[in-house]
Amino acid sequence: MFQEVQENIEDGAEKVKDIIQEDIWSTIAQFLNLGYSFGDGENPIRLTIGGMLLVIISFLVASLLLRLTRSFITRSMERQDELKFISIFKFIRYFTYLVVILLSLGASGIDVTVLITASAAFFVGLGLALQELFQDVIGGIFIMVDKSLAVGDIIELNGKVGRIFEIKLRTTRAITRDDKVIIIPNHKFISEIVYNYTQNHNTTREAVKVGVAYGSDTKLVKKILLACAEKQNGVLKSPIPFVLFEDFGDSALLFGVYFFIQDSFVDPRIKSEMRFKIDEEFRKNGISIPFPQRDVHFYKSNS
Repeated sequence: MFQEVQENIEDGAEKVKDIIQEDIWSTIAQFLNLGYSFGDGENPIRLTIGGMLLVIISFLVASLLLRLTRSFITRSMERQDELKFISIFKFIRYFTYLVVILLSLGASGIDVTVLITASAAFFVGLGLALQELFQDVIGGIFIMVDKSLAVGDIIELNGKVGRIFEIKLRTTRAITRDDKVIIIPNHKFISEIVYNYTQNHNTTREAVKVGVAYGSDTKLVKKILLACAEKQNGVLKSPIPFVLFEDFGDSALLFGVYFFIQDSFVDPRIKSEMRFKIDEEFRKNGISIPFPQRDVHFYKSNS
């Protein structure tokens, strides 16, 4: 009796197993294989529900792993370095997503070589159209890796002076001395000469040039120039300012007063104030600033 009951239980379990395999799993398999085929030839492209689910799941898993990786790497970084790394990481993330999608499509039975071959011409045209964009991205990566630029640096590019306030993967933004924002493509920093005033330190040497009339007391000129520099707000006491007798010009004796400042971004204002003071002191001491002169001689012809 007991053995008969056991046999009935085993028969029932086999029937349930057969029902699950033949009905439920076959229904799920049929549902996942639902899709649409397009393309002619030996390798038509077929998109199925199962394939799309595989792509979506792979995409979500890759996104989660990338997020965990970024958090692990940036947890001990300073804020500026973290922002730079995130900008580079965006580029890595997009590339990873593309690879994951292609691998997932390949795993789901789609011949991805057909897709790549079919879109080769499109990618070539797109690459040519976006080559400058790629140059900007590569330039941004170089800037962030070798730290040739940093937020707060004062740069001069194509005659424009600006203070950098934001570095992104494609562009760098700086504010000029007249409070205008200039957006600089990053490839400019690897293809053109850029002056970085504050790469090594914030202190820079500046100069104000002036010419005085021939016959002026050169020692008095030097004394006045040094006094103006020493009294000027924004000029550092150390290193101390100094004066150079630059040259004998066509119409004037040429001098230059050299001084050091902490913030070269505002040096036009400092130089302007010094020129006012120099002009005032020269007037008090009878030193004239000549204008260009030319002697014209007329010769009377004997003919």
